[in-house]
Amino acid sequence: MSQHNAESLQEVSMKIILGAGDARADIQAALKDVETFKFEEAEAKLAKAKKHMSAAHSAQTETIQEEARGEAVPYSTLFTHAQDHLMTVMSEWNIARNLLKISKVFDQRIKKLESE
Repeated sequence: MSQHNAESLQEVSMKIILGAGDARADIQAALKDVETFKFEEAEAKLAKAKKHMSAAHSAQTETIQEEARGEAVPYSTLFTHAQDHLMTVMSEWNIARNLLKISKVFDQRIKKLESE
């Protein structure tokens, strides 16, 4: 996308925000599956969220790399917000992934105790 102007940076920002938002929706759906012990469905939703985050992250990284190469990228509050939104969703994804792992371990331990 070289040589950003305010309009192109706004488009990139919205791409990041939308990708992060889609990922957040998938993460929330995955956590609902964890609550009801639907672990395979939760894993699939987290994988889908990861794809949304990766697309958003790629858009962000492309812009940052352009600036690092010395290309003009104007300051944008919207782009800063988009980056913050993506970072928060990535943290939520990591927490959800860990909660899924913990829940699976507890579920296995409970099933083992119930069978004894």
